[in-house]
Amino acid sequence: MTEPLIAVQHLGISFPNNQVFKDLDFNIEQGDFLTVIGENGVGKTTLIRALLGMIKPTAGQINYYPSKKAIKVGYVPQFRNLDQEYPLTIEDFVSLNLKGWRPWLSKAERQQVATALAVTNLKKIRQRPLGMVSGGEKQRAYLAQAIVQAPQLLILDESTASLDNEMKYELLNLVQNLNQTSNITVFFVTPDLPLAKQYAKHYLALKPGQQQFGALADMSVEQLKEVTNVNV
Repeated sequence: MTEPLIAVQHLGISFPNNQVFKDLDFNIEQGDFLTVIGENGVGKTTLIRALLGMIKPTAGQINYYPSKKAIKVGYVPQFRNLDQEYPLTIEDFVSLNLKGWRPWLSKAERQQVATALAVTNLKKIRQRPLGMVSGGEKQRAYLAQAIVQAPQLLILDESTASLDNEMKYELLNLVQNLNQTSNITVFFVTPDLPLAKQYAKHYLALKPGQQQFGALADMSVEQLKEVTNVNV
């Protein structure tokens, strides 16, 4: 059996007058491609924030293996249509995840940026201003920025929302390749059930007060629709 990267045990998260999770249990296994599905408001983003340590659970625990500090996490947000005047080139934008407050990169870091750009098919347009490229290219730049430090876990927070079908599949094909060739564990939050079915290996379906975890090979899109109340 594959070793877990993260084990969520009896997780409870509550806010005043709102209990988001109660007794939530699942593992994120090393090398898995796990999709989290459910209707709006069921707590998908709250779960991401808990995994990132931005929210403290009110019950249960989240265990990281070998430790939380040892796991590098890459994060790709929902599509953000940056203004055309956004000053950074794609290459500079990707390098932000390495520079911190430094204005320079080491030779090794420059190679990391070059690799991330190549993997996401952005090398030829790396000097273009990010605000002037297409929506799909912007989102691939976010992916490149997320993977430039070679994370063990890649979180996609509805990252294909607002992209057209061609761009969605282009982005997810890149993510799938990273999962298969680099063994990067993927945590993919989406309301898009056909997309989840095509790319993920396991699913975590969330409904108020309920959860269902399983292998996607055993589920049809219609069955996923039934367990999530999400319209396809």
